[in-house]
Amino acid sequence: MLSIEHLNAGYEGNTVLRDFNLQVAAGEIATIIGPNGSGKSTALRCMAGLSESESGKVLLEGDEVWRMEARERARRLALLPQHAEGGHLLTVRQMVLLGRTPHLAAYGKASPRDEELARVAMQQTGTLNLQGRYFRQLSGGERQRVLLARALTQQPKVLLLDEPTSNLDLRYQFQLLQLAHQLARTEKLAVVVVLHQINLAAAIADTMILLREGGTTAASGTPDQVMTEANLSAVYEVPLQIIPHPLSGRPHARAMWDFE
Repeated sequence: MLSIEHLNAGYEGNTVLRDFNLQVAAGEIATIIGPNGSGKSTALRCMAGLSESESGKVLLEGDEVWRMEARERARRLALLPQHAEGGHLLTVRQMVLLGRTPHLAAYGKASPRDEELARVAMQQTGTLNLQGRYFRQLSGGERQRVLLARALTQQPKVLLLDEPTSNLDLRYQFQLLQLAHQLARTEKLAVVVVLHQINLAAAIADTMILLREGGTTAASGTPDQVMTEANLSAVYEVPLQIIPHPLSGRPHARAMWDFE
């Protein structure tokens, strides 16, 4: 579904991502972790076709994303950005309905089916009760959930999430990642998630990529292959212990420090 091959990318002449590779099939979840400045968001922007690479390829169902028309790309791929931009004069319902724009004819009006898709997406993300409020009136966490509803309303085949839990409390962190997991499995979406919380990343991932400062890949593979004490301690430069999660058995990182 999504294939990234030997990607090098940056901005203003500064390369921040080097020789990045990733394969994500339909129904799979890939998570990208690493410290600030390791190129995580740059990788996601290249996948979305918003930033061009210096070299390498990003293929969406075999087609290069930078050669696709924006409308066609938006029909097949949706991005939940890290920060909300614009839309402050729109209601939540209007914001979510924007997700149908790539599927409408020029100056087309939303159909009853479009309205129903928006309603379902708001219900999935717990934002249906907000639909009459203005986007500017929402908290950061509420905006994040509304933007996810907009992305789901696009009905994409690939869903890219950039720090989706950053403004959410524990309940909504769990619900959002549970929804991403459910969509991957039941709707056969290919999902890529950038996360700072390494334990959340390990909990939902089929594939993980650990980036180090400077944009090179320190490790990639299954959570068991990536979440090792040697890998994480070297990249994050803090002592970490890896233990099995008591419920899932997946690797779980525990910081080994004492302030006393």
